[in-house]
Amino acid sequence: MTALKIPQHVVLNQTVRMECNFNLDRETLYSVKWYKDGHEFYRYVPKEQPAVHVFPLAGVSVDKRSSSEKSVVLHRVNRDSSGRYRCEVSAEAPAFNTVSDHADMTVVVLPERGPTITGGKPKYQAGDLVRVNCTSAPSKPPALLVWYVNEEPVDNQYLKGPHITKANENGLEIAQLGLEFRAYPKHFRHGDMKLKCLATISSVYKRSNERRVAGDEGFLKQPMESRETRAQSHTRGDLANGKPLIHIHIHI
Repeated sequence: MTALKIPQHVVLNQTVRMECNFNLDRETLYSVKWYKDGHEFYRYVPKEQPAVHVFPLAGVSVDKRSSSEKSVVLHRVNRDSSGRYRCEVSAEAPAFNTVSDHADMTVVVLPERGPTITGGKPKYQAGDLVRVNCTSAPSKPPALLVWYVNEEPVDNQYLKGPHITKANENGLEIAQLGLEFRAYPKHFRHGDMKLKCLATISSVYKRSNERRVAGDEGFLKQPMESRETRAQSHTRGDLANGKPLIHIHIHI
């Protein structure tokens, strides 16, 4: 076995290609078999006609035309498609030498919107307590939340959580991360302070929300501003195909 390529995270309804690369080292190929959670769903035997055999399995819909001895393509993955996938390669008789490798794949249900920031005040003075919450929209798995103050990541001692709760009967989950600290002059730049919450799920989802609040220096004349940014496309396919990133700015 030279390389097993299975994406760690894929988006719901995406088409996925899994690759199983091997070197026969002068032996003859007998079969290539694919398993999900220990159950065989695909077999390639070059001496048989047809060479490809597909076995029904929940969450696995094989595109036979696009699959071969070294790759398997799954149509429109669903939540049942998450699991451990194993490729097993066997050489011909008499030895029937066999090698195998496995990897886990998780199907992601993306949030329908970016994270929201709640709590806090539109203006702070030195010594005031800043207490805000960042909440992700329902997803599976829950989003990873990170707080920034003036683009600097916040130390863990000022964080509350994260707390994960079930959103509905479909198993989607909501993440919430609180931020609590005393505001001092060092936190204000040019009269204001920027609070930012970033939500990510592996490499397939990345959105943030920002809030600017005025400081006691009074340099910021405008009211509190909130901005949501979508910094990354939703699918690995978009990234792989070089599609431009999409930016969404909402000003309140």
